[in-house]
Amino acid sequence: MAYKSGFVSIVGNPNVGKSTLSNLLVGERLSIITSKAQTTRHKILGIVNKDDYQIVFSDTPGVLQPNYKLQESMLKFSKSALVDADLILFITDTVETPGKNEDFIKDVSKSNVPLLLVINKVDLSTQEQLEKLIETWKTLLPDAEIYPISAQHKFNIENLYNRILELIPESPPYFEKDALTDKPMRFFVSEIIREKILLYYQKEIPYSVEVEVDEFKEGQHRTDINAIIHVVRDSQKGIIIGHQGKALKKLGTAARKDLETFLGKKIFLRLFVKVSKDWRDKDNFLKNFGYDQK
Repeated sequence: MAYKSGFVSIVGNPNVGKSTLSNLLVGERLSIITSKAQTTRHKILGIVNKDDYQIVFSDTPGVLQPNYKLQESMLKFSKSALVDADLILFITDTVETPGKNEDFIKDVSKSNVPLLLVINKVDLSTQEQLEKLIETWKTLLPDAEIYPISAQHKFNIENLYNRILELIPESPPYFEKDALTDKPMRFFVSEIIREKILLYYQKEIPYSVEVEVDEFKEGQHRTDINAIIHVVRDSQKGIIIGHQGKALKKLGTAARKDLETFLGKKIFLRLFVKVSKDWRDKDNFLKNFGYDQK
């Protein structure tokens, strides 16, 4: 059997389960997952290496109409994934309205690569509702193969994976055989901290925050990490820190525990909060945080 290798782009609207599915397909927890929209901000590659194939899965931000430059960059990540792909997984679910973000669906339909339409959260639907939904999507994306799944309950994931493997082209590998992702360790450290902010803080706070790893020193038995939590306003800084620093301490403790599991060693984590006004609309901040695509 000839060696196969290809890029599989996972795209769709916010909160349909793209990151949950991506982590399942890769077999590793690379993308953070919360119930909040816009959890994923970057395009994150997860690489599956086997003896006779390599699949490069690309988890992308949810498609939305941009309100500031950060979201413009997130949309560019999603659109670029359509260009780079050997296969596209367009993820929807049984909850959202079919046809949402019509312009992006048109972009997907224009792609010249195989397209799998994945309908997630079938456990929240009846058979009759699902059949009606499938018929609707057949009119919207007539060239797509449709796969109903439940990422949370791992329903029909194996069949989807096998079809992906059938569709990726014969090709040499694009990455080294021991590669798991294209992102550096600092990226995952910042994402784990940001995940905890998404979980512990409400309203606009998680969407106003970016985490920057300022120092990452690996020792034999312990890794020392300094991270800066950037917020937009002084009032947000106060909320992140909390009364007598209790909220920040709780955040740091939860992040440290996850980081110790992720890195497999003891972690000394120090968190700092900094007001970086309008960082979501400033090119220098966006470039520094990895959102620049020029």
